Amino acid sequence: MGQGRRVRCAASLALLAVLAAYTPSAAAQETDLVTVPPVPRDYQPGKTAWGEPDLRGTWPIDHLNFTTLQRTVEQGNRYWLNDEEWAARRQTLTTRGEAYNKEIGEERLGQGHWVEPGTANRRTSFLIDPPNGRVPELTEEGKRRQATKRSSYIANQTYDWVTDFDTWDRCITRGLPASMFPFNYNNGIRIFQAPGLVAIQMEMVHEVRLIPTDGRAAGPNRFWIGQSRGHWEDGNTLVVETDHFSGQGAPVNVGTWGSPPGNNTPQSDQARLVERFIMTGPDTIVYEATYTDPVIYTAPWTVRLDWKRNSDYDLFEYACHEGNVQIRGYISSSRAQRAALNQEATQ
Repeated sequence: MGQGRRVRCAASLALLAVLAAYTPSAAAQETDLVTVPPVPRDYQPGKTAWGEPDLRGTWPIDHLNFTTLQRTVEQGNRYWLNDEEWAARRQTLTTRGEAYNKEIGEERLGQGHWVEPGTANRRTSFLIDPPNGRVPELTEEGKRRQATKRSSYIANQTYDWVTDFDTWDRCITRGLPASMFPFNYNNGIRIFQAPGLVAIQMEMVHEVRLIPTDGRAAGPNRFWIGQSRGHWEDGNTLVVETDHFSGQGAPVNVGTWGSPPGNNTPQSDQARLVERFIMTGPDTIVYEATYTDPVIYTAPWTVRLDWKRNSDYDLFEYACHEGNVQIRGYISSSRAQRAALNQEATQ
């Protein structure tokens, strides 16, 4: 973990100069903190040997960690942080970044080794629609289903079987689009291409999304992260449409800063995700995704993330609960705790 952490820290420092070029000037932000800037569309990437836009490479999103999924209510419709918020975010990330070396000096392992802070940017949130940068309200059916969800992130919950855990607890998936958002570690993403096929490898939960681009229709089966089909637009954009969700996954994950708490947001089999991977330069992609689930949400919502190529980033094995003993441990401990409480009550 230590060696990989040092490599990633060095790579993050190298990105600072590049990222600065994409941060609007303070003067510009003072005059307009609300307007969502247009995505540049004029860059034309190179082509693969079979003639498709070449997006292949390693695109980790660790630099975005600590940018929040949704805004605070007080931030309203602001796309950019104000100066006070910007200073606070920089201080937070500086303090987090210093924790690693502090633990080295103290010869101990803690959150400084575990959490990989991102690079400060002035975005208020990944969410850009609705304009307030907040996840829409749940429908009445969404609230009903949420009340039935189980997760280790729900306080004071008891455990008796695997169904008392969410899909991330069980190392199955974070869900979609949640798996495309940053977490505190294991933020690697790699894109592979072959004729008629794009594969997206995600370091967290070691998932690979297989996306046909040859025009084939979806099959009848439903999956945790749905079925995806892709096509190309404007010579620089991969458009991916995903449906056929099983309805057992989740659209958001508590591991992304600013996400709804509890890790109990449901997903129905009517969910649909439309993603755009827009190559805006040789080493930059703007990722935009619109998620719709009329059973669960009262309105669609859209996110935008700015990706940076980092060919020096190494993906590490995500062993999750290695040895597959954690779920059993939760259940055994929960039962023992309840038995002890019952014994005390009868004395």
